[in-house]
Amino acid sequence: MGGVRTAGDLVLRMQLAKKMKITEAKEYVAAKLGVTLEELHDVVTMTELREDRGLGLAHVEPCAEENNGIAAKFRIAKALDIEINSVERFKERAGM
Repeated sequence: MGGVRTAGDLVLRMQLAKKMKITEAKEYVAAKLGVTLEELHDVVTMTELREDRGLGLAHVEPCAEENNGIAAKFRIAKALDIEINSVERFKERAGM
């Protein structure tokens, strides 16, 4: 797993949010994103997928359009069907 270059951050979120083992978390993330486990580990495939779906990229310029902070977290929460504390706090404070 290559962290945010691939899907390591998403797998970690599932391990923490749903107390999944790493293999189970990888399978869950792959299924939710519609990719195979091999594609989940592939930097090129995951970079394209993260760009297309707006899931954020840490290996690009910090102020680049791909790094859209809280918006990426909103999309990650929706894609993985989990709650992310910062997203929930933002919704609460914004009255969403």
